[in-house]
Amino acid sequence: MRPTRPTSRAETFPVNTPAAAQVFTTVLTQGPLARLEVARRVGLSPAAVTKAVRPLIEAGYLMEDVDEESRPALGRPANLVRVDGGRALFVGVKVTGDEIIGVLTDLCCRIRVARHVPLADRAPKVVLASIAELVHDLLAAADGLQAPVLGLGVAVSGDVGRGEGTVRYSPFLDWRDVPLAELATTTTGLPVTVDNDVRALTVAEQWFGAGAGLSDFAVVTVGAGIGCGLVVHGRVVAGAHGVAGEIGHVTVDPAGPLCHCGNRGCVEAIAGEAAVVRQIQEATGVQLADAAQALAMAREGVPGAREVYARAGEAIGRGIATVANLLGPERVIISGEGLAAYDLFAEHIRAAFTAAAFGSAAQCDVQTRPLPFEEWARGAAATAIQSFVRADS
Repeated sequence: MRPTRPTSRAETFPVNTPAAAQVFTTVLTQGPLARLEVARRVGLSPAAVTKAVRPLIEAGYLMEDVDEESRPALGRPANLVRVDGGRALFVGVKVTGDEIIGVLTDLCCRIRVARHVPLADRAPKVVLASIAELVHDLLAAADGLQAPVLGLGVAVSGDVGRGEGTVRYSPFLDWRDVPLAELATTTTGLPVTVDNDVRALTVAEQWFGAGAGLSDFAVVTVGAGIGCGLVVHGRVVAGAHGVAGEIGHVTVDPAGPLCHCGNRGCVEAIAGEAAVVRQIQEATGVQLADAAQALAMAREGVPGAREVYARAGEAIGRGIATVANLLGPERVIISGEGLAAYDLFAEHIRAAFTAAAFGSAAQCDVQTRPLPFEEWARGAAATAIQSFVRADS
């Protein structure tokens, strides 16, 4: 394994109080903002905001610009505080069953470089070697950007303990109890954050996407599995055992197909890509290579194929309604590679959600966010940014 060069320089975030971290996070996720507006949003005095902002400006993490557009009739224009995205860089890596996707982002989580590497073997040693090689290439790409790389985020599907950095169980990789953060830190020389891939995508939406500024929302991912990330009172929820949000294994049809988890009629057993392919094969008698072929068959109007997608949409809609009924989120964001079939099941998701949502829960704003696969790696980078900024994350 070729050794990976360490970060450009060891560096820690120049704040040591929760208030300062809150001020920076607010500007990062909702800025640029005037100082008075920052004070209003975080519930601090203007003097406290000024105290928090000063060391961040001195260290180059924040900048102030004159807001010419809001110049009052008399007096000076307001100064807007914003994050200097080029001040630091981060690497995000998403590990799938057959490839590793890596991105280099700036501090505002904007992708600067993206790489895809095929994965021939899922053994932890092989995956770690591939991660190290990929990170090495991204660090080389970072050389021309004149900013230090300050963290690495790794996203993996399954039961992942972010606090200890361990992949407890990943069905797609067939991993159990792999101390991934420790191993990746050793092989890359970077501080490493490891998280479940759906929670990582949820962090990216919370800080840099459709959930920015919201206190309570959910991200539902549709694809090989059906995942759900939850934000409650401004924090991504993992639950006591790290599996909060598993709507893929909510039973929506007790007489439905058997799920790999051992239960019947789970959302994933009806709407996951493998389930859709299997059901279309059963309905048509045609052997299918993959989900893309299943989708093409449905769009061609082959009898039985569209009905499978309709049932998938109904299952997803009922799963989303369960989330809305339990938590009352302001917004549910639907994403994932399965959105390629959105035209076939959108109306069924909406109808099932409306029918199953109780009372005002039906007012939840349900949005779709078709995202390229690099966004999963960007989610991993977002967790690294979050860990760098907030020691309690």
